Amino acid sequence: MQRTEWDVIIVGGGSAGLSAALMLGRSRRRVLVVDGGEPRNRFAAHMHGVLGRDHSSPLDLLAAGRAELTRYDDVVIESGTVVSAAPLDTEAIGFEVVLESGERHTARRMLVATGLRDDLPDLPGLAEEWGRNAVSCPYCDGWEVRDRRIAMIATDASNTHQAQLLRQLSPHVTFYTQGANLPDAARAGLEARGIAIETRAVVEVVGDDEGGLRGIRLDDGTEHEADSIFVAPRPVPNDRLLRELRARTMRQNGVDWVLVDPSGRTNVPGLWAAGNIATAASSVPVAMAAGNVAGTGINGDLVEEDIREAVAARASDDG
Repeated sequence: MQRTEWDVIIVGGGSAGLSAALMLGRSRRRVLVVDGGEPRNRFAAHMHGVLGRDHSSPLDLLAAGRAELTRYDDVVIESGTVVSAAPLDTEAIGFEVVLESGERHTARRMLVATGLRDDLPDLPGLAEEWGRNAVSCPYCDGWEVRDRRIAMIATDASNTHQAQLLRQLSPHVTFYTQGANLPDAARAGLEARGIAIETRAVVEVVGDDEGGLRGIRLDDGTEHEADSIFVAPRPVPNDRLLRELRARTMRQNGVDWVLVDPSGRTNVPGLWAAGNIATAASSVPVAMAAGNVAGTGINGDLVEEDIREAVAARASDDG
């Protein structure tokens, strides 16, 4: 199949990828965005803490971003999956990607913004409640359950900090240790602020007959009522393409994260990464900002290459 050439290929059409496409489109770059349609926050009906979009649907935000990009003729968004990516077999910096459909595309630069997935604790019923009555971020979802009964299910002793953030929002917080060995200072802090500590293991999240949350079940059969559950799932970056292209990573808190500079540039020439593929702390506004910076960084890099080529062409003509 004939290859299509672009200035930039962006893999991932979430907040970071679309924001980068916006900046590149405004710089008259030919951009292809390939999106698999599975953003991390697709499980949530509403997003919060996003100025101008507080309590609106995250999918509506992406739909609005796609609509805005239609005014830029050189930006194309295609639904699909990139199955492979490789550097061009030339002296020039660039990449070839192959889509699941068999389409082949080349680009001078590439941005990977495929985000991450949340590896949830293996608790029956938790996945069914994820994004509704079971969430992870006190800043994103805590206000909505203020003054209500909150269950914080630990995956690590460090989750006591998350419980303390929740105590700011409600006096009815229970910290379920799940076998974590709490440092004395952390335990003292929980007790001092009235956060209940439960050492019996949670074995099930229990919903009600109307699609809501009833509570949690412990290993001795006891049920505790709860209005909301907070957990800290293990973040798993969707970084297969970055690994194929041999981008460097660094292990932090048990997770290998791609190493990027402030603009999102990796160690691989011409390759950028942005959004929560590079950090678990990348909320929607942070991901949009990272995409914005990556887009301008990529365009600036292309301009520098354009300058070098123009100077070399002029010198050749003069010679």
